[in-house]
Amino acid sequence: MLSVYPACFFMEDGGYSVIFPDLNYLATEGETLSDALNNATECLASYLFKPLPDQIINPPSKLADVSLEKVAKELDSSVEDGSFVNLISVDAEQYAKQHFDKAVKKTLTIPSWLNDAAVKQNINFSKLLKDALIDKLNLG
Repeated sequence: MLSVYPACFFMEDGGYSVIFPDLNYLATEGETLSDALNNATECLASYLFKPLPDQIINPPSKLADVSLEKVAKELDSSVEDGSFVNLISVDAEQYAKQHFDKAVKKTLTIPSWLNDAAVKQNINFSKLLKDALIDKLNLG
């Protein structure tokens, strides 16, 4: 599902700070406008894809209702020339499939007898390793 949120792009020291005022002032940055836009998309996708248990996802404001000056004041900052508000859109699930859940090939070594026993029981090695790592790292 496509999500669209306004983001404030503040020009600072030749780069950009990006703030999502509707999402508890979620922030990212970029040295160039292109970097800032890409990082804003990734930041928004990350925030929406796997919210923290106590995280509240507010609905997006209308672009016209977002004030750079108000956001800057909340952040004890100022609005420099080149700052602007823009909509950032992302399908968080699709983005995650392409960027977060991208499979990485790993080679491992186990004893032959263990391999034979696992093959006899139709063990999916990739799934087992993934599940074990998620459990070991307390990510589940």
